[in-house]
Amino acid sequence: MRTRHAFPVRRAGLGVLFLVLGQALAAPTAAHAHGDTVKVVITGQREGHLTTDITWENDGDAIEEAVAATVDATSPDGARTLGPWKLVRDNGSRIGWSTAEVLPAGTWKVSVHVGFPSLGHAEREVSVPVVDPAPGTSPSGAPASPAPGGSTAPPAPSVAAPAQQSPAPQSPAPAASAAAEGSDSTVWWTTAGVAVIAVAGAAVGVLLRRARARRR
Repeated sequence: MRTRHAFPVRRAGLGVLFLVLGQALAAPTAAHAHGDTVKVVITGQREGHLTTDITWENDGDAIEEAVAATVDATSPDGARTLGPWKLVRDNGSRIGWSTAEVLPAGTWKVSVHVGFPSLGHAEREVSVPVVDPAPGTSPSGAPASPAPGGSTAPPAPSVAAPAQQSPAPQSPAPAASAAAEGSDSTVWWTTAGVAVIAVAGAAVGVLLRRARARRR
């Protein structure tokens, strides 16, 4: 009985051993799935703020951890240097990082150094354009003051336009006079016609009465 159960027990022990070894080998692989370096891409500037994209080198995934990175800027002639400045995450972006400080107008050689969660580095020349001030303001943003001693010329008096003369009254058109005369003559003929009809009716009545009288 003991000899029969020895082989299954040994097989179970070997299976547990292989499982432990497999987990031990898989642990470092999972820990370094993203790689041991980060990729830094300087994308440019936004209103003077340096902008970058930082991802894992191997798979391009976003870095969820906090990133410790600094920025240095140097003028082309090396006379001016700025930084080190800290990179902060852009709002609404998983891979975007930018500086809170603003680069002055001009051309700058920018270097980004990442130390955590892994090492990364990038360099690029970035140009920041000059922003023209709004009309009526000085370069510092204050309203422009008038030149000393200058006087503002009063506005020229406006010349009133001559009053437009109304047209002279025109005499009634000949057509209106003719129409009035025609109206008067029409009234006269109408009155005369009514009078003639009345006289004729009266005469006819008299004749009818005489005829009846004779018959009697």
